Amino acid sequence: MSLTVDLNADLGEEITDDAGLLAVVTSANVACGFHAGGPTIMRVVCAESARRGVVVGAQVSYADRPNFGRAELDVRFEILREQVAEQVGELTAIAAHEGIAVSYLKPHGALYHRTIDDPEQAAAVLAGSGTLPVLGMAGSLLAQAEAAGRAVWHEGFPDRAYDERGRLVPRSQPDALVTDEDAIVANALALAARVDSLCLHGDSPGAVRHAEAVRTALEDAGWALRPFAGS
Repeated sequence: MSLTVDLNADLGEEITDDAGLLAVVTSANVACGFHAGGPTIMRVVCAESARRGVVVGAQVSYADRPNFGRAELDVRFEILREQVAEQVGELTAIAAHEGIAVSYLKPHGALYHRTIDDPEQAAAVLAGSGTLPVLGMAGSLLAQAEAAGRAVWHEGFPDRAYDERGRLVPRSQPDALVTDEDAIVANALALAARVDSLCLHGDSPGAVRHAEAVRTALEDAGWALRPFAGS
């Protein structure tokens, strides 16, 4: 049996070489307008994803474009649920127009980390996203999704440092970002056996080159690159 792993990246944020990354990754986390992006770039990413057979997921965020969705906010359950539903709904309509479906959900930035420890915020994200499979790190959001019978997929980050708890080191701390290509590749090879998907940040310098190096190294090591969610 061949080893398989997914390679995902955040796209549609208007600071990323979307076309370059879509030539390498197997899943695209598409910004839904609340932290970055908008209908036009969402449509472009979905069209190129459809052309290349890349699976599309909704990357939902707090409504916080000034901070790129990386500031933790206190948003009431009902409001967050509706914000998530709005983001998923818009991407779903755009993707359908391009002949593809939204296949999974992944929170972005501060919301991603908040849902690991805050059951109410996690519940709001799940309530606003229907029955979409969930991609993320171990924590409350995934536990709740699993309990509700939703598909759950785990990811790792080759270009980020981890702390002793297995969480990502905050970007405000030194060496939170791994920028050396050899180190990123080594991290990817080490993580591949423990996760369903590997995430490379599209806004990092050299993102496309790093993604190409990771994909080449994985394939050379016997890994098949395939999306974790259905295409």
